[in-house]
Amino acid sequence: MIGLIQRVSEASVCVGNEVIGEINQGILLLLGVEKNDNEEKAKKLFQRVLNYRIFSDQDSKMNLNLQQVGGGLLVVSQFTLVAQTNKGNRPGFSQGASPELGKTLYNYFVELGRSSEILCESGKFGADMQVRLINDGPVTFSLNV
Repeated sequence: MIGLIQRVSEASVCVGNEVIGEINQGILLLLGVEKNDNEEKAKKLFQRVLNYRIFSDQDSKMNLNLQQVGGGLLVVSQFTLVAQTNKGNRPGFSQGASPELGKTLYNYFVELGRSSEILCESGKFGADMQVRLINDGPVTFSLNV
């Protein structure tokens, strides 16, 4: 499971012309699910996202996590994160989860967020989405579990 996290001052996701998820300060998470992923990996990644210290403290050091700054989490499915790009001119997706597994684990991850004490918004699995964000920093990390 791959999570590309971006520290944002705001982010939103639209399907068609409708905004279906938006946050102010927080983390935009692009989530890629691989074929060998499971709920345990989703839980582990969720905890890493919550606790990853990417927000600045009073000394301008990245020392605070999402919960400590009261930030929101916007989760967007992004199957292209699991692409093999090490050779050729076309990405390969043989490591990607089936659509059924991807949707199940994506929804599970979103439910972990919604059952926590943070604001958790989401995109729509499998939809053509438009994502808008203001990357604060910019700060972007790839988390793999």
